[in-house]
Amino acid sequence: MKIDILTLFPNMFNGFLTESIVKRALEQKKVEINIHNIRDYSVYSNKQVDDTPYGGGAGMVLMCDPIFRAVNSLKTKDSKVIMMSPQGKPYKQKMAYELALEKHLIIICGHYEGFDERILSIVDLEISIGDYILTGGELPSMVITDSIIRLIDGVIEKESHLNESFNNKLLDYPTYTKPRIYNDLEVPKVLLSGHHENIKKWREEQRIKRTREKRPDMMEE
Repeated sequence: MKIDILTLFPNMFNGFLTESIVKRALEQKKVEINIHNIRDYSVYSNKQVDDTPYGGGAGMVLMCDPIFRAVNSLKTKDSKVIMMSPQGKPYKQKMAYELALEKHLIIICGHYEGFDERILSIVDLEISIGDYILTGGELPSMVITDSIIRLIDGVIEKESHLNESFNNKLLDYPTYTKPRIYNDLEVPKVLLSGHHENIKKWREEQRIKRTREKRPDMMEE
C-alpha cells in the first residue's frame, strides 16, 4: 500500500513515522508513506496557499489550486482521495478494514478556517474522527494511517486484531499478565485453568458484559 499525505506542516509527522509499528511497517516495506508540503504546489513566490473567504468572515480558507495541483500530480487509477474534515463521515473500524484493502490513498489535511468547497470535487471520501474541532487535519490523518497500517498483512499478528474492540460491535475482553496477585487483586481463575474452551467462553461473555456497561450504544446498533 502507498499513502500520500498533503499537509501544511510536514514536520508534525517526524515522530509518527519513526516509532513503533509504523516505523517497522515502513522498514519491512509493507507500506510506503510520503509526506507532501502543500506549499510546494503554490504558484506564488511567497508559497501562499490560503486567502480570505468570499462574502466575508473570520479566518483564512485553503485555496483550490495548490490542492488540485498536488492531487493531480500524485493520482493514479488506483488512488482514493480522502479529505480530513469535521463534516466528514464518522470514522469506524469497519472503514479502517475497507481502506486497508486500497492500493493507494491520498489524504488531504484541512487547515485554517476551512477549505474551498470546490476541492471536494476531486475528493472520494470525507472523514471525521469525532465531533470536535482540531487546528488541522494532521493528527486525524495520523489516526487514520495508524489504524490502517496495523491491518495490513504481516504488520502485526492477524489474531491480534481479530478480537479487538469494535470487531463484531463488541469491546475487547479484559487481559492480565504476571504477577497473579497484585495489591490483593487476583487474575481470574479461568485464565489459569488451561481449559481453552472455558477461556474462550469467558472472554466472549466479558466482551458482551464490558460493551453493555461501557458502550451500550454499540449494543443498540
